[in-house]
Amino acid sequence: MPKMKTKSSAKKRFRLTGTGKVRANVPFKRHCLSAKTSKMKRQNRGTFIIAEVDTPNVKRFYLPYGA
Repeated sequence: MPKMKTKSSAKKRFRLTGTGKVRANVPFKRHCLSAKTSKMKRQNRGTFIIAEVDTPNVKRFYLPYGA
């Protein structure tokens, strides 16, 4: 059985935590920042854990070996 390929886009967007959750970058931080509130910009720093309902699909189809 050949190895499964990891999606190249997923390698750049997702990481797994030690407990197996999927971590991603927070969206809406790139441009038009003057239109966004300070609270939103402050809370969107760093990364976030994606929803549990999305985690199995990301791990199965995009990160089959837990990259």
